[in-house]
Amino acid sequence: MHFIPEALDNYIVQHTEKEPELLQKLTRETYQKILQPRMLSGAYQGRILSMLSKLIAPKNILEIGTYTGYSALCLAEGIQKGGVLHTIDINEELEDFQRKYFDLSPYSNQIYQHMGDATEIIPRIAMKFDLIFIDADKPNYPNYFHLIIDKMNPGGIILSDNVLWSGKVIEKVAEEDFSTKALLEYNTLLVEDTRIETVLLPIRDGLTISRVRNNT
Repeated sequence: MHFIPEALDNYIVQHTEKEPELLQKLTRETYQKILQPRMLSGAYQGRILSMLSKLIAPKNILEIGTYTGYSALCLAEGIQKGGVLHTIDINEELEDFQRKYFDLSPYSNQIYQHMGDATEIIPRIAMKFDLIFIDADKPNYPNYFHLIIDKMNPGGIILSDNVLWSGKVIEKVAEEDFSTKALLEYNTLLVEDTRIETVLLPIRDGLTISRVRNNT
């Protein structure tokens, strides 16, 4: 879904930093071998994630929703020397695929994979984070927020993907549409929680940037 004219979107992409060769290979193999390849962050959003991470220069990163590892590698581009990235995914069948590309990157020793239910794994990671990226099952977005907010360092950034949900957030919601209901709750939570300040950007399917206030 394009929120701006496709021609203008193409112009934006053409005038944005190109994705690294390793990520091009990851994208090709994902489309060849993995179900639902549209779940990839994609080249344009990947460069946004990379740029934000470089601006933040995080020591510790948490990603909820790894898929094939594309966004993790983008976020790792800004990580501090000696920093770590923990990434969680529920699909164990993707673990070897992810590891293959992590090991081909300069960040192999800094990326830690976790397989299973993120709501159970997050509390077990005894660490504070400077950057968290949420791109997983939408019904759990509010739960993820409550689990991570106390794990954020002051000034830390929470990035939340798919918060516009193909425009469904402004349409009449079907009774059984739990994903849209959860995103509506989540978007309200982000803008009303006084511990953070939030801006929602119309990038691809919607990307929210939330900054933890220093007095948290």
